[in-house]
Amino acid sequence: MKRKVNVVMAVMTIYALLSMLQTRDSAMKVKETIAAGREAVYREENYVKTKNTGNKKIAITFDDGPHPQYTEQLLEGLKERGVKATFFVTGEHAELHPDIVAKMSEEGHLIGNHTYSHIQLSERNREEFKNQLIKTNEIISGITGKEVIYVRPPYGTWDKKFETELNMFPVLWTVDPLDWCSDNAACVAERVVSKADENDIILLHDYYETSVTAALKIVDRLQEEGYEFVTVEDLLVE
Repeated sequence: MKRKVNVVMAVMTIYALLSMLQTRDSAMKVKETIAAGREAVYREENYVKTKNTGNKKIAITFDDGPHPQYTEQLLEGLKERGVKATFFVTGEHAELHPDIVAKMSEEGHLIGNHTYSHIQLSERNREEFKNQLIKTNEIISGITGKEVIYVRPPYGTWDKKFETELNMFPVLWTVDPLDWCSDNAACVAERVVSKADENDIILLHDYYETSVTAALKIVDRLQEEGYEFVTVEDLLVE
């Protein structure tokens, strides 16, 4: 677990640099440039490949939801395929759609914290960020009756002290197809499938129709390749 945490923090350091960029185009270029290096480091340092153990495990994760229409479609598609996913929900959307959050939990998906309003941590808003995590934990727990342990900090910016202060573990990703800025589901799916490897964590968003369509294409293709979809908890504690 120590090695995993160290690598996660290294990735966060890289992503913190994005907060200094002023334009969307610049951020996009940097994200694409560092993606290959980030994935290589994560795989080399964080996981030991296991051979001859049956299905290859991989985690698919979704940020920013729940969306009243697209998340429902996604849940139905995942259920049909027997897939368990991880959802990092925002508190404001969970408040608006508690029935969908409850359905996620009831169907065996893992639910994590993505702050209340998708706020990015900075030196100036640490207390506000912390309070948003606490508030969102209370909202999710109030719906599901389960403790919230995992957090995906928006833009990957994190303060390691929160891990002891809040007893929460940050979860980033190793495959990012930048689905939020594409309206081509086939292209998003190809970006993921071409990069995916055993023990990867795929980042997608359930707040866009294109992303949901792409997600189900990804699941179908990777299942054909022998992958088993598990929650990030199953992947990390293995």
